[in-house]
Amino acid sequence: MQLIMKTFEELGVCPEICSAIGELGFEQPMPVQEAVIPLLLSEEQGSKDYIALAQTGTGKTAAFGLPLLQMIDPKDRTTQAVVLSPTRELCLQIADDLRDFSKFIKGVNVVAVYGGTSISEQIRSLRHGAQIIVATPGRLIDLIERGKAHLDMVGHIVLDEADEMLNMGFTESINRIFESLPEGRQVLLFSATMSKEVEQVAKRYLGDYREVVVGSRNEGAEHVNHIYYMVNAKDKYLALKRVVDYFPRIYGIIFCRTKVETQEVADKLIKDGYNAEALHGDLSQQQRDLTMHKFRQHLTQLLVATDVAARGLDVDDLTHVINYSMPDDTESYTHRSGRTGRAGKKGTSIAIIHQREHHKIRQVEKTIGKQFVVGKLPTPEEICTKQLFRAIDEIEKTDIVDEQIEPFMKEVRRHFEFVDKEEILKKVVAREFGHFLKYYANAPKIEEVTLKTKKKGKGSVADRGGHPDWSQKKPREGVQKGYVKLYVNLGRQDRFFPGEAMQLINRCVTGRQKVGHIDIMPQFTLIEVPKRDARVVMASLSGAYYRNKRVVCRLDKKDKK
Repeated sequence: MQLIMKTFEELGVCPEICSAIGELGFEQPMPVQEAVIPLLLSEEQGSKDYIALAQTGTGKTAAFGLPLLQMIDPKDRTTQAVVLSPTRELCLQIADDLRDFSKFIKGVNVVAVYGGTSISEQIRSLRHGAQIIVATPGRLIDLIERGKAHLDMVGHIVLDEADEMLNMGFTESINRIFESLPEGRQVLLFSATMSKEVEQVAKRYLGDYREVVVGSRNEGAEHVNHIYYMVNAKDKYLALKRVVDYFPRIYGIIFCRTKVETQEVADKLIKDGYNAEALHGDLSQQQRDLTMHKFRQHLTQLLVATDVAARGLDVDDLTHVINYSMPDDTESYTHRSGRTGRAGKKGTSIAIIHQREHHKIRQVEKTIGKQFVVGKLPTPEEICTKQLFRAIDEIEKTDIVDEQIEPFMKEVRRHFEFVDKEEILKKVVAREFGHFLKYYANAPKIEEVTLKTKKKGKGSVADRGGHPDWSQKKPREGVQKGYVKLYVNLGRQDRFFPGEAMQLINRCVTGRQKVGHIDIMPQFTLIEVPKRDARVVMASLSGAYYRNKRVVCRLDKKDKK
């Protein structure tokens, strides 16, 4: 039986929008578009609330954007729809897409508002009227409080990448924005995963909503292979190089846990001759924009990034995602791996782990319903063979324009008149990938590690199933000189880890805050800060929210005078 593909016209999209998306190369709707667009455009369903679960890069912007543009009144200059996104980059991308989709609809004005740039320019844009505002939560609240953004006539609000916004701590901001919306507005919530936080938002703000699932709930991308390599911690960078070298045409993102680690890995790769750049929060906005532009244009082959910095970076043709450091929660892994394997293409998500991280692999497998392949690092011989074939292939595919090179061929022939063909071939091979041959001739050996390796008597990591028993871990005694311990009511059961602790501090405390040891317990965390900064940190953290939980921060009992 032949599968009949629907067209956008058959989904109910108007001729003006069909003409615009036709120019953009849209032919047949993607699954999420085919599932969502008819529901939003139908008279019976159009006013209902929806949750759409689909991976990043599956065509979500068109799924909600095309119906929004068709449902608003272009003659009415009031704001009729709001789209919330977690990052500046995604905000700009959505706004650009909506403008492209509405090319042939007169009078439609889409305005993007986001932090990190002049608010006065955005205020001027809003004065001209904007039927659709695409915004990051913080900047939209600022504009509402200044009386410059008016949401009392909004009929539709879209939360794009809702799980990401909640992970970034925007719960309180979203609550404040919903307070400014009129009753009866339609809510469209798009998310890659159905986390507890997303469910809580749905219960609070969505009415009798319908859930649309493209793929499976909380599933990783359908076309992604998941592989892990287990090595000693000291060999992780060497293993990374082997993985990258084995895939000569790799175009991917290497995820690290911290800004420091990100910069260190990027610096090492650049020093070793790889086409790589770092992307993290210590870069200026201008540096970040340039780095992401170069990566999107394939001018950079490897982007080394933190999770936060990479949010909003949407690239369709990534071949690999490499987890140099595994994230602490499975949702972050799902977002990372979902950046590859898009638009029907195959992708690969690789994790380079040591023994203590093995339990995270099992957690991810349970969540995505897929098993990781246990990888065996490629040998120097396999890598050199792959690189040789790449060199030969590139030479064979090199275009020759006779009229351009012929004037120089007489001199070339004179130089090589007495050099035989065999020697010329050897010189070409040496030039094209001689550095691989040189490096792998004496490459450091990487010890193969299994769960049974490194057994050091009773109570070893291997005896405990490959990971430490965090429930038995005790806080570190004492405190370094000049510091005090602060108690925070968040622990591992709240999915609160050192990286999340630093993100919370950076978000709430103005300026760079020095932090000492961080001890994460199951139900609470102890954070060391300089004594002189303790009051500021306590005041800044107390009352903030993390995953819908109100933060309590006070001096640890032992440090109270």
